Amino acid sequence: MNRDNPSELFPVVDETGRVVGCATRGECHDGRRLLHPVVHLHLFNSRGELYLQKRPLWKDIQPGHWDTAVGGHVDYGETPDEALRREVREELGVTEFTPERLTQYIFDSVRERELVYVNRTVYDGPVTPSDETDGGRFWTIGEILRTLGTGLFTPNFESEFRRVFLTDDGIA
Repeated sequence: MNRDNPSELFPVVDETGRVVGCATRGECHDGRRLLHPVVHLHLFNSRGELYLQKRPLWKDIQPGHWDTAVGGHVDYGETPDEALRREVREELGVTEFTPERLTQYIFDSVRERELVYVNRTVYDGPVTPSDETDGGRFWTIGEILRTLGTGLFTPNFESEFRRVFLTDDGIA
């Protein structure tokens, strides 16, 4: 059975992203709330649908919930851009894409604190989900809007979707 490696090393960063130390995955996720960087990619197709992955049941955070197409930790010694390319290749089998950095923010929960680097791309090629996910599919924006708040999505995805894509005028 797959499982996350609690000994994997992550950089610990300040709020600007400057590396100030390192800690294990276990230490970052055990409630100490050490600020560590992660990368997210929102993968849209040319029809405006958004690909979401289903988190496998063995994940230590939010198992079984639908989440951002790609979400992964920056490894110690790696830049966020390097981590993004690695995670997209590992999780979706996609190597040719042009990311656009949208924003970065701090996600705070009871278990962890993450400095999240948010990216998007438009991609119409093949998506080959790895065993790091429990599959995935493209969702229409209407489907996502109707599903928000039902418990199907991770809280992180919901807050990020609202923060990045919902405006007072509708969808950004």
